[in-house]
Amino acid sequence: MIVTFTANPSIDVTMCVNRLELGGVLRVTRSLRQPGGKGINVASAMVKAGRDTVAIAPAAQHDPFVALTARTGLRLRTIPVDGAVRTNTTVTEADGRTTKLNEPGAALTETVMRALEAELTTAASAPATKAVVLAGSLPPGAPADWYPTLIRALRTTCPEVLIAVDTSDEPLKQLGEQVDGAAPDVVKPNAFELGQLCGRDGAELQRQAESGCFEQVADAARELVEKGMSDVLVTLGGAGACLVTAHGAWHAAAPPAQVRSTVGAGDSALAGYVLARLNGADFPDALRHAVAYGTAAAANPGTESPSPDDIDLERTLVREL
Repeated sequence: MIVTFTANPSIDVTMCVNRLELGGVLRVTRSLRQPGGKGINVASAMVKAGRDTVAIAPAAQHDPFVALTARTGLRLRTIPVDGAVRTNTTVTEADGRTTKLNEPGAALTETVMRALEAELTTAASAPATKAVVLAGSLPPGAPADWYPTLIRALRTTCPEVLIAVDTSDEPLKQLGEQVDGAAPDVVKPNAFELGQLCGRDGAELQRQAESGCFEQVADAARELVEKGMSDVLVTLGGAGACLVTAHGAWHAAAPPAQVRSTVGAGDSALAGYVLARLNGADFPDALRHAVAYGTAAAANPGTESPSPDDIDLERTLVREL
């Protein structure tokens, strides 16, 4: 079983337009409403791959988010919270360019946070659980260092479980500052988030990657490995992804695909990587799965996760750095 934890879930509304014109009246060619949040997106990909998955999130039982999630077949465990699950709105243009408007989310009380932590450790401690994914932003009320706190609790209750984290901004910085006793097995930053973790210019890291130079990305990721993070998976958009571990560094180029929406592509990449790791893949092959999954997600509208039948492993090329 795989457990995902989404502290700040969302209802993702995707509107497709030919071209975004600020101040204009736009015709929406297609619209979607889907349950979202990084952990929910990861869980969706896991379910499509046939993995038993439990998603944990704060939400009132009557919230529309719960009903939307139920329609996907995803097993959801919720802790009641005052306030509605936020709505994140994405405007996707015909060329794949994406504009996002994300709400802050419902505030969490100390009582709700303790209940979520208890639900998480209970699910993670089940004999069948092999991996836990902590993903997304933190809502109002949650401390910026909540992820390190949760990782310490998981290490105490279920030390053998693989722990993966995908977050950004201050929660990500706190993760980097509290590596001792709270290092995840897998961390999945993009270039900008890698810059936040290592004190580097993330925009420059992305520019280097887009020009075909991955040495700076690999060097920055090695700093995190030296601090105790086992696998650093850096997603780079159209430039593919890099993986750095204590055993080496690799780059995978994205296979050809028509980009429809980049929202959720990184989440699917993380899902593909964790799935491959749990299936016994070596590091280069796990990276290949990550990039194939991320690329397939970008070819889908909205935040729709790909299935194993959608991914293009054959044309996802991996080389050692």
